[in-house]
Amino acid sequence: EVQLVESGGGLVQPGGSLRLSCAAQGFTLSTTAMSWVRQSPGKGLDWVSAIGSGGDKTYYANSVKGRFTISRDSATNTLYLQLDSLKIEDTGMYYCVKGLDVPTSPLSPGTQVTVSP
Repeated sequence: EVQLVESGGGLVQPGGSLRLSCAAQGFTLSTTAMSWVRQSPGKGLDWVSAIGSGGDKTYYANSVKGRFTISRDSATNTLYLQLDSLKIEDTGMYYCVKGLDVPTSPLSPGTQVTVSP
């Protein structure tokens, strides 16, 4: 059974950093394309970042390019998203997703990121 569990969110001030984790079960994360998406208050799911299957090619939304870094650890089957230079508009619930498509609704618990002065 495929299971994804996110963690690492929290409350930070603008300019701060967080590291989100996504523990994967039921499949091999290192050979699977994976994405991070987020849902800001009152909005739908938006794609944030992705990492290709097998290789290390990474992709970022323009709004987070240069501030966020996606990576994965094959030994622990965990996906990460390093969030630096956080802005208030980065506030939202963050979800990891198997594949590159943005789901219509969340398929995992998510982790809340709140950026506030």
